[in-house]
Amino acid sequence: MMSVREKFDGDLIELQNKLLEIGRFTEEALTKSIIALETQNVELALEIMDDDTHADLMYEEINDFAILLIAKQAPVAIDLRRIIVAIKIATDIERIADFAVNIAKATIRIGNEPLVKPIVHIKEMHKITLEMLKLSLEAFSDEDVEKARNVALMDDEVDDLYGQIIRDLLQINMQNTEFTAQITQLSFVCRFLERAADHVTNISEHILYLVKGRQYDLNNH
Repeated sequence: MMSVREKFDGDLIELQNKLLEIGRFTEEALTKSIIALETQNVELALEIMDDDTHADLMYEEINDFAILLIAKQAPVAIDLRRIIVAIKIATDIERIADFAVNIAKATIRIGNEPLVKPIVHIKEMHKITLEMLKLSLEAFSDEDVEKARNVALMDDEVDDLYGQIIRDLLQINMQNTEFTAQITQLSFVCRFLERAADHVTNISEHILYLVKGRQYDLNNH
């Protein structure tokens, strides 16, 4: 017969797997959102919005499961930290999924109006943010502090690109005021990606808390 500890360890693994599942779902949503923007595919953008319900359900499931574990097992020390960190990471991942939806909405607002410029730098921003998310999930899975710290360093690149793109868009807007609505939406897209990267940095902070037992601020380094 399975001992109480074995059952609890199995539950912790299940919680981790649920978290990695919502992480993979969010990676996919974020990828689709940039494809929809670049190809101006309104159908795909609508699909991303519809799928978001699934992310919300997964998030609620993780929350409920984690709270149930705390109530049933009354865990202490590292076990309690592991559950609390799972709830915090799930919250950040769910927010990133929301940003994918926001990008999809911006795509719909732009519609089929020709893009004022190729979205090369926005795609670069997206690529780094996605790499950060993947690395942070690996860091969580492996409880790897070094990987978690590397994620925070990548956030600087996203911030630099954000500043550069906004300057470029403002320059275009000064010369072509008829594109103001589109430029506003593209600026929002950049902001959503920049915020998504910040949430991934939060995930890294949670991992450091899990492993080291104290809070770290990686957004100011």
